[in-house]
Amino acid sequence: MSTDAIVMLREDHQKIRQLARDFERARKTGADGATRQGLVDQLIELLTVHTYLENESMYPRVRELLPELEDDILESYEEHHVADALVLELSNMTSSDERFDAKTTVLLENVLHHIEEEEDEWFPKVREGLGRKKLQALGAQLQRLREEAPRRPSQPSALKKAVDAIVG
Repeated sequence: MSTDAIVMLREDHQKIRQLARDFERARKTGADGATRQGLVDQLIELLTVHTYLENESMYPRVRELLPELEDDILESYEEHHVADALVLELSNMTSSDERFDAKTTVLLENVLHHIEEEEDEWFPKVREGLGRKKLQALGAQLQRLREEAPRRPSQPSALKKAVDAIVG
């Protein structure tokens, strides 16, 4: 398993893409609520951990080391802000709620756009600017943080992040 921070984040992105495809397939085929709920629960956990890792470690470190990427990082924080608010709302819903599928679809559209920007535009700049050794050190830090990362938006460290997202 690689400790390269970008490789690790891309692995999360792949899992998110797979859950998005699974959810869309479940929605289109009329899968039962329990199936859709299970997929969204997985998505909520994955996004809660992933945004925590980026917000607490990746973004601040890159911002410190590569100040020329400040605008990219600020945009990423704002995209996480939107995702955090939607994740918090979804965590209090069930698949029988009228807006459950619509809210999940909007969340996925935003997250997939964010992933595309990160992978196509931001990651190449970060890889070039930091190099292999710094990315491996950052990846090791992400691995340690992953163990203590919140899994649900209702956990204190995630809840603070979500409330900050909603109230600014």
